[in-house]
This record gives sequence, structure tokens and C-alpha cells, in this order.
Amino acid sequence: MGPARSILVWAALGIAVAVPIAAAAASPLLAWRDPVYIAAGFAGIAAMALLLVQPLLAGGTLPGLSGRRGRRVHGVIGGALVAAVAVHVGGLWITSPPDVVDVLLFRSPTPFSEWGAIAMWAVFAAALLAALRRRIRLRPQTWRRGHAALAAVTVLCSVVHALLIEGTMETVSKAALCALVVLAAVKAGADLRLWTIRPR
Repeated sequence: MGPARSILVWAALGIAVAVPIAAAAASPLLAWRDPVYIAAGFAGIAAMALLLVQPLLAGGTLPGLSGRRGRRVHGVIGGALVAAVAVHVGGLWITSPPDVVDVLLFRSPTPFSEWGAIAMWAVFAAALLAALRRRIRLRPQTWRRGHAALAAVTVLCSVVHALLIEGTMETVSKAALCALVVLAAVKAGADLRLWTIRPR
């Protein structure tokens, strides 16, 4: 990949991440929110942005981050994703513990909550599977498919969760980010041929 194309790829990724965050920061709804709630909301937005980066790293799409280096950064970003989700949920817990309990028990009246809970458990499971990769001694293809399946559940449920929420995120930029996350995940799965049955 030439330098000009590399710059374009990184610039496009920067715009895709920065625009939804900037639009959310300009939301008038922030005026009526306390700092902990705002921090929790932006942690959720950061998690969506990291969900865009993860499949790009896994598929070796980002210039300069392919092969072993890309996998190493993929692991670091995975840890950051788990931290962002933890801050998102923890902040909401501080502002309203009963609501979070209802979400975790799948009895919340808001339709987006269940999707968020499933996404949270899926991302935690994907991270745990990655951390235990050497100990559980699964075949590489089996491990990759399991990790990819959990990642797919995370992407799907996170996108539905985000789209159903009417909050600080601006509608068009949020929809664009969600679409990019799905496209990146699909492209990574196709490039890595995760579901291709290979002969022994």
C-alpha cells in the first residue's frame, strides 16, 4: 500500500471515529446530565469506535499494522474495549443501580437494554477466550471461529443497542458509524475466511 493510500485510510478512520464523538459532544442534552452519566455515555461511544478498529486490525486492513504487530495491537485495543464497556456500565450503575440490575436480569422495560447486556457479556467472553487461548489448547481454527462468533454477537447487539437509543449521539453520524462497524466485521470475516471449511 502506497503512502498516499495509507494516509487516506487513516484519515478516513479518524473521521469515522471523530465525527460521531464531536456530534455527541455538541448535543444539547448534555446540559441536563451529571458528569458521571456523561462519562458513561462517552465510554459507550468510545466502545463503538473501538468496535470499528478491531475487525480492521484482525483483517490486516490498517496500514502498518498487519501480521504480528496488528495482532498485538488488536489485543491491546481489545483490553481498551473491555475497559470502555466496564466504565460505561459502571457509570450507569453509579447514577442508577436499580436500572442496571434490571438490565442485567433482562427485565428492563427499555428495548435497547437487553441488546446492550448481551453485547457486554459477549465482549467479556471474547476477551476471556483470548486471555485463556494458550491454556485451553483449542485447535487454532476452532479458537478463531469461537472468538469470531463472540465478536459477531458483540457487533450485532452493540449496533442494535446504539441504534435504539435516542440520546446524545446524533442520528446520522451514529447510523454511519454502526454501518461501518458491520461492514468492517463482515469484511474481516471474509478476508480471514473464518467459515470456510478447509480440507484436513
